[in-house]
Amino acid sequence: MSQHAIDVSIADFDDKVLAASRRVPVIVDFWAPWCQPCRILKPILEKLAAEYSGKFILAKINSDENQALAMRYGVRGIPAVKAFVGGELVDEFTGALPEAQIREFLDRLIPSPAEPLRREALSLAAAGNLVAARQKMAEAIDLDPRNDTAYLDFIQLSLDLGTPEALSEASELLAAVADRVRDQDRAAALKARIEMAQTASGVDLAALATRLERDANDHEARLQLANALALRQDYRGALEHLLEIVRRDRKWNDEAGRKGMLKLFTLLSAQPQYDDLVREFRIALARTLN
Repeated sequence: MSQHAIDVSIADFDDKVLAASRRVPVIVDFWAPWCQPCRILKPILEKLAAEYSGKFILAKINSDENQALAMRYGVRGIPAVKAFVGGELVDEFTGALPEAQIREFLDRLIPSPAEPLRREALSLAAAGNLVAARQKMAEAIDLDPRNDTAYLDFIQLSLDLGTPEALSEASELLAAVADRVRDQDRAAALKARIEMAQTASGVDLAALATRLERDANDHEARLQLANALALRQDYRGALEHLLEIVRRDRKWNDEAGRKGMLKLFTLLSAQPQYDDLVREFRIALARTLN
């Protein structure tokens, strides 16, 4: 048995689980000698405890001998695995999951070694140093290639930088990781932003505005202007132009106005500060179409 896997009872639960979880995640395995799935799960958990080498503690509790603990934590079937962090139950699963799924469960709980670098990169970005921020975020990814958040942060920083090279790198990286990251909403929002950036690359706002002054039905100019405004995070301006396309000719270019608004809604849905704006234009779009 690994030194990171211990037997726990009700007598030492508070010390070995609750108190210990304030220092490192503690994974509690409720099992019983007669339980066949427990025999399947137990060696997997012990193997991972040894492999992760102190990044979490495995606490094994015989539920038959510690029924009060099992009742306290709502154990209705075994094996029942419960994760404690900071003295609190934060996640759980029941049954003998495959090793790959258990690794995913653990990785959600265990702080990434790249987290200090990721936070440093975000601080650099907040100070306006996007080049250094991207470099620092790349270091975080190199240190922990499984850190999904760092990949998405790097893509966002690349879009914020706005150079053609950064945009190309963001697009290629998102295509590589989009299917595997857990935060699919954020990945979808970044994809929408990349598509708008690609459409708006090299756009002359003044020239587009002049075209619209000459012909308010120049929908191509209006669409390019909307994408350019969205790229500059003027989302209200972008939505107003897209809605105007819908009002003037909803069928134009395979409903490009409506589809552009939906793409922006996807982009903004991952950012709660824009909830009111999205709601306002969803209503406006519905009224225009009906």
